[in-house]
Amino acid sequence: MIQISARRNQSISFFLAVMLMLTAMSGCAPGGGNAQSGQPGEEGAQASAAGSFALPQESHYEVVVVGGEPEGIAAALASARSGKKTLLLEKGPVLGGLWTLGWLNFFDMNQGPEGELLTQGIFKEFYDALGDAFDVDEAAAYFAEVTSREPMLDVALNTDYGNPVLQPGTAAKVLTCLEMGSSIVYGERFIDATADGDLSAASGVPFTLGGEDYGRAGQNMAVTLVFKVKDVRWSTVFFYNNWQRLLSKLNSGWGDAQAGAKKKLAWGYGQEALSYVPHDSMTRFRGPNLARQENGDILINALLIFAVDPLDPASVAGGIRRGQEELPYILEFMRENFAGFENAALVAAASRLYVRESRHIRGEYRLTITDVLENRDHWDRIAQGSYPVDLQSSQPEDLGDVIGKPEIYSIPFRCLVPLEVDNLLTVGRSASYDSLAHGSARVVPVGVAAGEAAGVAAGLSIDRQMSFRQLSSSSLVIGELQQELIRRGAHLEEFESPRIADMDHWAYDGLAVMRELGLASGGYTNQYNLEITAEYWDIQRILTRVEARIRQLQPEAALDTVRFDNTPLTRRDMLNKAVRMLQLEEDADPADPLRRAGILTEEVIQRMEPMDQKPTFGELYWLGARLFAHSMSQ
Repeated sequence: MIQISARRNQSISFFLAVMLMLTAMSGCAPGGGNAQSGQPGEEGAQASAAGSFALPQESHYEVVVVGGEPEGIAAALASARSGKKTLLLEKGPVLGGLWTLGWLNFFDMNQGPEGELLTQGIFKEFYDALGDAFDVDEAAAYFAEVTSREPMLDVALNTDYGNPVLQPGTAAKVLTCLEMGSSIVYGERFIDATADGDLSAASGVPFTLGGEDYGRAGQNMAVTLVFKVKDVRWSTVFFYNNWQRLLSKLNSGWGDAQAGAKKKLAWGYGQEALSYVPHDSMTRFRGPNLARQENGDILINALLIFAVDPLDPASVAGGIRRGQEELPYILEFMRENFAGFENAALVAAASRLYVRESRHIRGEYRLTITDVLENRDHWDRIAQGSYPVDLQSSQPEDLGDVIGKPEIYSIPFRCLVPLEVDNLLTVGRSASYDSLAHGSARVVPVGVAAGEAAGVAAGLSIDRQMSFRQLSSSSLVIGELQQELIRRGAHLEEFESPRIADMDHWAYDGLAVMRELGLASGGYTNQYNLEITAEYWDIQRILTRVEARIRQLQPEAALDTVRFDNTPLTRRDMLNKAVRMLQLEEDADPADPLRRAGILTEEVIQRMEPMDQKPTFGELYWLGARLFAHSMSQ
């Protein structure tokens, strides 16, 4: 009999015991495993070192890629395959970055409306070689092997990126070389594939940090320390989480609709994780993503760590230490509460944090949340995505959010071309995406597709003797870039944007503004509930957050802090709150001062009749958007 937890029902234990027997009959063995070090294994490290070399005092390359993240590997491969002498620089001992040193070892897949894989080309090569969950050591060895096969590609590991040297240009500063201690590397084109946009920032490219572009200055999504455990009964994990999903389909009040499992992947235990009380109040344990290694060890992505500055090495080191100190308590909790984890033991933690957000550079175009959730195509598309707009928590009391789920959208080439610096492209999560749009576009498969496009574009710009900025405005050369990417296997089909139903609602413009401010969420099914009644707590939440956004972005705005209690609010009450917030002259009919201020229209006033009833979310979002626009225009 499988022991699950004292809190578990006996019938559940019996069900799982039956499932375990069936599993054994089908050949799905439970996990085991031995302790491993916190670094990639010896085989992967040796394989990576074999393809690396020491830089001479002076070297010249056509294309220099900075950062050995998967996006940088794709860019370097694409450049070398274009016949350009290419250098790939990586600070760590192996290539792969987040995958091999941060241990995020499974893919956030992007399928289109017909189920087609949107991130093909080099990403599909990675996927075909590694599978949907991979061994970290095998990935390190694979990246070493695939880069060593390219005669035009040099790889320098354990190498600091140095300092960029820029020269004055006609339209912007021109990046010409990197000074790295006693070595200097000259390049005709550079690609910044560092996770945090380090080369771009050091070169003077403007950027925003975290959520400051929508009024949440100083807030980044939490970081995660991925950790490894052994002695987990994977067969139990597999059937328990699939059973949870099945229960949710049978009855909406049962089970966990978000749970599930495959041969090497599982996700779930969300309800169980909610009861964990952290010892470090600036951490949280959420429902885990689990990935099984060949030896049976399990990599776990679940520990959120707050108040870590990704750009401060001391803060990052402190975040790793705090995470390591929390892990023994988490293991004890999992043994008591997670089916299949009764004998789980800690093996190690990753050597790098999984950082979701830091810099967002400013480029020739900035992808917006509206681009993503209105499924927009762009004439200069170089990659496509469809991952949900997933915003992880930024504070312990914040449970995170899913703003919506696109069907398909395009990444413009202009998002890779930073402002103010020439000879440089930026790829990965720090490319030119708004912080909300980045919630979808940040995933590595999309970044790998964009990285491949950057590598091809670097060769094309050299051949055409055009700067990246000139290339970004040429429909003819962008067309050549797209055709070459398609020839190499990329999915770049032009499409007519699938239209979401709420776009035909009278209040959609207001919803779009609220969404851009991070104040409206549709979840995985894009349900914004525009015709559903809003309660007093909804009105309080939206109006107080609109006020906070206005104060952050327009500190001199004349606003009054609106007071709320637990009293139900009608449409009239909601409008009275808005009048007081803006310090307008009050009237017996609160619609009148709002009409005189140009905030309410006659059409919307008529929609809000009768005034003694509760408002809808559509009316609330529309009013919030108008209050924001009015205050920002003053």
